[in-house]
Amino acid sequence: MKTRCGWTGNDELMIAYHDEEWGIPVHDDKKHFEFLVLDAFQAGLSWKTILHRRKGFEKAFANFDVKKVSKFTDTQLEKLMLDTSIIRNRLKIFGTRKNALAFIAIQKEFGSFDHYIWQFVGNKTLVNKWETMKHIPPKTKESDAMSKDLKKRGFTFAGSTICYAYMQAAGMVNDHLTDCFRYKKVK
Repeated sequence: MKTRCGWTGNDELMIAYHDEEWGIPVHDDKKHFEFLVLDAFQAGLSWKTILHRRKGFEKAFANFDVKKVSKFTDTQLEKLMLDTSIIRNRLKIFGTRKNALAFIAIQKEFGSFDHYIWQFVGNKTLVNKWETMKHIPPKTKESDAMSKDLKKRGFTFAGSTICYAYMQAAGMVNDHLTDCFRYKKVK
């Protein structure tokens, strides 16, 4: 039996996400945008809630195509308020378009979002050595800096806690517990 981080519980989707995605360094702008969208919608909710609606988000937000999302009209966004396959929060839905526009501006300035975002961890995964989930912080100085800069650039739902969850998902930090079978594989 494999030992894994306790947050997965016995949910098959959470286990698959943990084992196959969480903490693997992301260097693809489309995947960065997807994680930013999902983490923004997670604010105030559980990751399990978001993960179980991931396919709905994918469909609602044009397969996470940042250029298409940046061009969504108010009418298109209002229509998403009726979509039961996603979280129907007006601020988050409209914020996704705003974030897409800011994301594209960063791509233009830095050549890619990936090049921009990894600067917050010195362009390498920060490897932590947490033994229990209670040791994992909700935010760090790196996520504070990321949050401050993203907000300055026009992002919404980019608080430090959301940024840290994003950093964990995108492999910018390795927060697998030291006894988790993924810890050394990601490290």
